Amino acid sequence: MNLIVILASVLFLIIGVAVGYFIKNAQVQKDLKDKEGKASDIIEKAKADANDIKYKARKEAKEIAKEEKDKFDREVEKKQNEIKNQEREVAKKEATLDRKIEDHEKEVKVLKEKEIEFEVSKKLHEDEIVKLKNKQNEFNDRLGQVAQMTKEEAKNELLKAMEEAARVDFAKELRRIEEETREEAEAKAKRIVGIAIQRFAGEYVGEKTIGTVELPSDDVKGRLIGREGRNIRAFEQICGVDLIIDDTPEVVVISSFNVVRKEIARMVIQKLIADGRIHPAKIEEFHDKSKTELEKQLRDLGEKAQLEIGVHGIHPEILKLIGALNWRTSYTQNQYQHAIEAAFICGAMAAELGMNVKQARRAALLHDIGKVIDASAEGSHAVIGADYAKKYGESPDIVHAIRAHHDDEKPESVLAHLVAASDALSGARPGARKAMMESYVSRLTDIEQIVNSFEGVSKSYAISGGREVRVFVENNQVDDEQTVMLSRDIAKKIEEEMSYPGTIKVTVVRETKAIGIAK
Repeated sequence: MNLIVILASVLFLIIGVAVGYFIKNAQVQKDLKDKEGKASDIIEKAKADANDIKYKARKEAKEIAKEEKDKFDREVEKKQNEIKNQEREVAKKEATLDRKIEDHEKEVKVLKEKEIEFEVSKKLHEDEIVKLKNKQNEFNDRLGQVAQMTKEEAKNELLKAMEEAARVDFAKELRRIEEETREEAEAKAKRIVGIAIQRFAGEYVGEKTIGTVELPSDDVKGRLIGREGRNIRAFEQICGVDLIIDDTPEVVVISSFNVVRKEIARMVIQKLIADGRIHPAKIEEFHDKSKTELEKQLRDLGEKAQLEIGVHGIHPEILKLIGALNWRTSYTQNQYQHAIEAAFICGAMAAELGMNVKQARRAALLHDIGKVIDASAEGSHAVIGADYAKKYGESPDIVHAIRAHHDDEKPESVLAHLVAASDALSGARPGARKAMMESYVSRLTDIEQIVNSFEGVSKSYAISGGREVRVFVENNQVDDEQTVMLSRDIAKKIEEEMSYPGTIKVTVVRETKAIGIAK
């Protein structure tokens, strides 16, 4: 009995162990499957995270590449702009060089023509000398017959011979003087050009001191005046100008001798109209903004002029004065453009004389800055401008050239003469100023009237802008020898009776006609 119980116990034990093993094994398999599922989830999540990281990395790489590309494009564009600017400078220099070459070729052509004329004149004189020698021989042959002449006939023959001999001597002396003048011309050119070129038209002053601003309606006038005139008083006090409000419809007038203040006041009014709120606080606010804007604009204009003529290192305060010339005119000629034009003319003359071109351009560019300095400063604009240039570090030569360009100081250098000449040339050329065209036409008429007053002149024409006169004479009243004296007499009378820029060439033309009639 006990054995059976023991066997049953052992059997149940074995069965229990087997059942426990199978249960444990099933639990382990289940846990293993759960872990494998979690591992798969982790792997999938890792793959998704890796894809996100990869996508973000690609995106960041593209952004970085785009930024680098934009930066590169900007650099390329900057370099291209620099190259274009350099190309423009080169083109300007090439154009200047072409003009110089063309001018040189013209001068060479003129010299060749003069040489041809001289050779022709020389041949004519030589032929005349031969003729006179033949006449002299004839006279000597006739001296043997003098005993047969009366006293009066002998006297007349002698006087005639002396006259012919005097003509020959005069022609020889004239040719000698012309040759000596041509030989000495190059040595004296600098002094002659520097002093003589200043003989140009005088100064014409007609600056505009008022400006107008158009209003959208006449209601704005009342708002500009303000209650009991407080707005207009504040405006005039802050801007330093006179504001004139009259019956002119939809227009107000700004009056000031200072062109910069006048322009700032105009900008303030435009800002007030655009904003709609007009009171002292806004006037002061817009005045400060307009002043800053205009100062930047003036400096930009000054830098543009400095760059255009090829100089550098001008003080910013002087650059603002150069820019301010843009709002000043003289007989409708814009003074900013006048300064640049005078700079180029002065540089061209300096180049021809072998002087410092940049210094000449700089002096001419600055010669009128005194016109835009406050009118309270004492002295002429030349003196004021020279003092201002000296204050901001310009060289003594340039300061003297500015001060002397209207004879406020006696010119003591070639540069001073060139600046004065370039100023006069820019203002006196036809079309530069409104009054110049009328005086230009009048000058041509006066030249022709002087020429036509001489006996034997049939007609005359002033050409090349009044720098040359062609004179046609009657061939039966004026012979070849008299044309030389006539040209000098006309030139002398023009010098005595007229004031003109440069030189005037007088050319006398004598035409010989031979008419034959066949019957």
